[in-house]
Amino acid sequence: MKSKNNLIRMVNIGKIGGVIEHIRRILKEDSRGLTIQELSEKTKVSRITAALALAKLEGQGLINVRIIGNCKLHYLKGVLK
Repeated sequence: MKSKNNLIRMVNIGKIGGVIEHIRRILKEDSRGLTIQELSEKTKVSRITAALALAKLEGQGLINVRIIGNCKLHYLKGVLK
C-alpha cells in the first residue's frame, strides 16, 4: 500500500502537469512575455506552483526567460519579442 506522503506527491505531480500545460497554452496565445505573478493569476494557482511549473518548462528548454529589472518575463521558445 502506498503511503499518504506518496499519494500527496502523486496528486501534486498531476497538478503541476496540468499547470504546465495551461501555462504553455497561455504563453502560446500571449507572446509579449508574462511574469510569474501574471501567470499565477491566469492559472489560478499560487506563485510558488507557477514558479515550479516554469522551472520545469525552462529545464526542458521549452521557454525563454528575459530579466528586465527585478522582473522575469517568460516566453515560449521561438516566440521571444
